[in-house]
Amino acid sequence: MRQQPTDAWLDANQRYLSLAIAEVRALLARHEKRATSSVESPAEHSSQPRGAARSELDPPAALERVGRTFGLSDFERAVLVLCAGCELDADVSSQCGRAQGDSQRGYPTFGLALAALDAAHWSAVLPDSPLRRWHLVEYATGGLPSAPITTRPLRIDERVLHVLTGLDVIDERLAAVATPAALDHELVPTHRQTADHIVAAWNRLSQSRRMPVIALYGPDLLSARAIAAHACRRFGWRSYVMSDSAIPANQHDLHLLVTLWEREMRLGSAALMLEMVGAGSDPSRDAVVRGFVDRLTGPLVVIGRERQELGQQRTASFEIVKPTAGEQERIWLEALPAGSACSLAELRVLTSQFSLNVPEIQSAAEEALAHATAVPAPSAETLWNACRQQSRGRLDDLAQRLVSTARLGDLVLPDSQKEVLEDIVMHVRHRPTVHDAWGFAAKSNRGLGISALFAGPSGTGKTMAAEVLAGALTLDLYRVDLSAVVSKYIGETEKNLRRIFDAADAGGAILLFDEADALFGKRSEVKDSHDRYANVEVSYLLQRMESYRGLAILTTNLKSALDNAFLRRLRFIVQFPFPDVAQRAEIWRRVFPHGTPTAGLNVERLAQLSVAGGSIRNVALKAAFLAADTNEPVGMAHVLRAARAEYAKLEKPLTDAEVAGWL
Repeated sequence: MRQQPTDAWLDANQRYLSLAIAEVRALLARHEKRATSSVESPAEHSSQPRGAARSELDPPAALERVGRTFGLSDFERAVLVLCAGCELDADVSSQCGRAQGDSQRGYPTFGLALAALDAAHWSAVLPDSPLRRWHLVEYATGGLPSAPITTRPLRIDERVLHVLTGLDVIDERLAAVATPAALDHELVPTHRQTADHIVAAWNRLSQSRRMPVIALYGPDLLSARAIAAHACRRFGWRSYVMSDSAIPANQHDLHLLVTLWEREMRLGSAALMLEMVGAGSDPSRDAVVRGFVDRLTGPLVVIGRERQELGQQRTASFEIVKPTAGEQERIWLEALPAGSACSLAELRVLTSQFSLNVPEIQSAAEEALAHATAVPAPSAETLWNACRQQSRGRLDDLAQRLVSTARLGDLVLPDSQKEVLEDIVMHVRHRPTVHDAWGFAAKSNRGLGISALFAGPSGTGKTMAAEVLAGALTLDLYRVDLSAVVSKYIGETEKNLRRIFDAADAGGAILLFDEADALFGKRSEVKDSHDRYANVEVSYLLQRMESYRGLAILTTNLKSALDNAFLRRLRFIVQFPFPDVAQRAEIWRRVFPHGTPTAGLNVERLAQLSVAGGSIRNVALKAAFLAADTNEPVGMAHVLRAARAEYAKLEKPLTDAEVAGWL
């Protein structure tokens, strides 16, 4: 287990490093005397003081730990101390200049080290020596690249210098692309069990040359981070999160990044969490990321929404899901103040609808408390709205959220269609009771998703009906443009759909897939690979709709274009008919808000316009603007002019019969 250094240890470590620098200074003095005298003189130092200082250090001095970690020889360790001494003691730099016979060369070089230090060996100069391979020392910038390698100025790496002094901070080049993983909450039991499995996998192979890669996949990236961070803490490792987008494609930069992470894992007991945010979008980038993963030998956790191909490394994979409903209830009870008015039954309603992780529940509780009218007791409605806010997350970036105040009474539909809409509300509202409490979900999880098809001509109220359902259920409604989701590239359509369903699942939002014909036309016989994958796309969407914990609605203008096998798997089908004269008259009665001034409108004559409700609303809105422009109440003349504009847009002739008797 990695321990935080105490003040006593830091003081003892500083004395030990100072003694090591003093020994190197004595060797430099001996070399300086050799250059000015023909008499061989021993170095005026002794290892006894440093040996005494070593006994005071538990754990060992940083210099000794670095030496053992990177397999440094006595000579290489002395070179490291020489470079550190030049940074910490100005007299060492002056001494380097005198030892090299030039006051302008007040810096260490390999040539000086080979001549002045004991047990010198040429292999320490090689690029694959520990000093250079791990960037413990580097050639200083500004030196002449063409100069002999033994005369170029050397400098200790800043990160290594901090370690020698007892200060353990991550390399600034890594800090620019990685952030420390947060440990701000304890794990729920199911996540703690996953952390136990990760620790067990590391324990089994902790003595091998390469640690196994831990792959955590699933839509809940926050929980995956927390699980990995807790597992790393139990090993005494600090954990950092880096996006795969930070991995450079340039081979030189890639090699440096790998080396720095490998060094950090040794110097600071660090573990890396690599988040796969761009995986699958570019094969060349995927190859770069796999190369990075293959070259790391230290503790690595790969986190992604989907299972990834990670190259040749041994991998232990774990699927990460949100806390169970029971665990979420306990988190809520801990997050809300004692005596909260929200009952356990109301909390169960929340957890049945919203699947949130620990940070999301804590944030929702804080938001609800901030908006509570009675402190400290937020109402069930306040908690519900806070959960809606938390669960939106990524879905706002993937689909269009629709906000409407429409109610069921605003729809002008035959009674049979209204009854089906009421049944949909009933199924969504009582899903937890039937599926969970009454055991239908335990018996089989197939066909539990609530799916509906809204079919009918444009403007007949399909989208408005979805808005009505969202209002009745107090849920968010998101419209998904299927024409934008469907991709010509094999596999991309499924990925797009997966992102949408995964993002929506947290809050059980209502998903409205517009223009279902773009994907769900009659499936043709399989004649080539494109036909086969088109069928795969349809099957994938059906499977996700059947397992989705919310309501998924598809709209189409032509029900007959859909495959019967697909229709059988939908729970509800609502046919939106073109409105007859009586229904159009009812729409006209409701279309103008109460605050709109009207004069002489004859809804029976207006109903002669053979258009659907959507077009009626367009005509009413245009007429209102025309009336506002002339500072008059809306009259038949304004509606007539607006109707002509709407018909022109629809490329449809406005007949005399439709407007007979208007003026």
